[in-house]
Amino acid sequence: MAQYFEIHPDNPQPRLIRRAVEILQRGGVIVWPTDSSYALACRIDDKKALERIRRIRQLGEKHQFSLVCRDLAQVGQFVRLSNEAHRLIKALTPGPYTFILKATHEVPRRLQHPSRKTIGIRIPDHPVAQALLAALDEPLFSTTLILPGEETALADPYEIRQRLEKQVDLILDAGIVPYEPTTVIDLTGGVPEIRREGKGYERLEALLR
Repeated sequence: MAQYFEIHPDNPQPRLIRRAVEILQRGGVIVWPTDSSYALACRIDDKKALERIRRIRQLGEKHQFSLVCRDLAQVGQFVRLSNEAHRLIKALTPGPYTFILKATHEVPRRLQHPSRKTIGIRIPDHPVAQALLAALDEPLFSTTLILPGEETALADPYEIRQRLEKQVDLILDAGIVPYEPTTVIDLTGGVPEIRREGKGYERLEALLR
């Protein structure tokens, strides 16, 4: 049965963040808020927790995973960054963007796209997510909480509790988080390629003019 923490969306309680970190370090799967939706998360080196997330979402082997980082310095440990990519990410983050980049050897193969060897990178602009990443001091694997057969992520933490309390270890309730897909930017080539127009697209468009 999942633990359920009502956490302040703007000033998350440090004791609840510490308990969330402990649950992750014990191999837990959590539901947490980001700037675009609620999402499932676990530590990147926890193979069993990752497989649990795969089962919850019924994800195939070719699903593009996201590595959620605290800041740009942490990002640099896991992907290959050109000067242009570094400048663009710095200008847009934290924010609702997913950057597709070539993974380094630090990223487990199970998190990479199997043929392209890429990984999606996120630096979310949400106080709870930022507090948790800072306390854990390592990135998290995360995927949007879209359940099988559905097209949008669950937004209401009470509904999440009803549907997932036996499948996850912790739900961080930061209130309603409406689903707004991130803007996805492929930075593996010489020129940024927009894979999906989502939240924050207007800001990106203005930067690329």
